[in-house]
Amino acid sequence: MRGVQYTVSDVMTSSVVALAGGAAFKEIVRAMRSRGVGALPVLDGGGRVTGIVGEADLLRAEEARDGGPEEPSGAAAARAVTARDLATVPAVTVHADATVAGAARLMARHGVKQLPVVDDAGRLIGIVSRSDLLTVFLRSDEDIAQEVRRLVAGRFPVPLDTVCVEVREGVVSLTGHAPDASSLPLVLRLVGSVEGVVDVRSAITASGREGAGPVPSGANLPGSGTASA
Repeated sequence: MRGVQYTVSDVMTSSVVALAGGAAFKEIVRAMRSRGVGALPVLDGGGRVTGIVGEADLLRAEEARDGGPEEPSGAAAARAVTARDLATVPAVTVHADATVAGAARLMARHGVKQLPVVDDAGRLIGIVSRSDLLTVFLRSDEDIAQEVRRLVAGRFPVPLDTVCVEVREGVVSLTGHAPDASSLPLVLRLVGSVEGVVDVRSAITASGREGAGPVPSGANLPGSGTASA
């Protein structure tokens, strides 16, 4: 039994400004400034994401035009004047059913700050940013506590008053007694993976021994699934 995991669909923005492949340089700049974003997806005629144009792409093209590039890649950048030519391809995308943790790993792996969200046909349905992913930590302490209690009860079929769950600012404190020492490490890891949990502190005893111990590295990340790209 796992806690309910947030997915990209829970935190993404559905209203997205995107660029047609033929969008001109100045049109791209205006769109970025009006939306206060540093990158925009580029779509083909069917609404499928073909690339991403970011501020770095625009500046690279301007630098190439100004500096008289000697490399072939620089010459190509100097000639780029539309979104299609300026875009970084292929775009790194994510599916709406990917977990928040999976999307975060995808961003970190590719060094990007946002991901276009696409359907199975590659059509744009939303956008998710780093700040969107952090919204899972805005869950109330009581909401987190209720989910942790359900998780603990599912693993330890004993009266809930034998294990006390308290949450303060996202930090979960567990006290009491559990009947199965072998399940305790897994329970702590699962509690750490509950969306919005910042840390887990356990003083649970199990089968006559202390159950306290560090939560495995990574257990405090929101979710543990793999993003689809």
